[in-house]
Amino acid sequence: MAISSTLWLKVGRAMQLGLEGVAGATLFAMMLLTTADVTGRYFFNSPILGTVELTQLMLAAVVFLSLPVVCWREEHVSIDLLDSVFPTGLIWIRQVIVNLIVTGALWVMARRVWALGERAMEWGDVTEFLRIPNGYLVFLMSIMLAVSALLTLGRAVLYFLEGIKVVKRGGPLSKGGDND
Repeated sequence: MAISSTLWLKVGRAMQLGLEGVAGATLFAMMLLTTADVTGRYFFNSPILGTVELTQLMLAAVVFLSLPVVCWREEHVSIDLLDSVFPTGLIWIRQVIVNLIVTGALWVMARRVWALGERAMEWGDVTEFLRIPNGYLVFLMSIMLAVSALLTLGRAVLYFLEGIKVVKRGGPLSKGGDND
């Protein structure tokens, strides 16, 4: 039984909205914390203890929760040095290669970061002031790197399928493709 592409689009959209929602809520919490800390520090001479640690943890969470969405939409910082010299008909080959390289790099990072998470849990690593365990955040980072690797691999497959004309419309090379 084949699963319709509409179902996959709905699942993908739900995942995207979920990750963006959690990242946005974390960013909002970071803003509220910073505002409360500055207000307490300057008007009441009573700063919130551990604000720097909490901000660092939340900033890491925002970055890594946003990474899968950035990878799927291909919204990375990029340089178009080769765009003018690359034949238009072969862009799909370049994109397959680039996405495969990014997939490999993300996968290597995910594995390494997972090992660091295991070590942090074994050693009982905690933040300096609030004593919050670091391992959970490191595992989140690793999982988001792995999800990002899978999404860039999916991008490479889509570019390949559209390049060899298996997918005729709606792939990443098409106007109004599935990046949106």
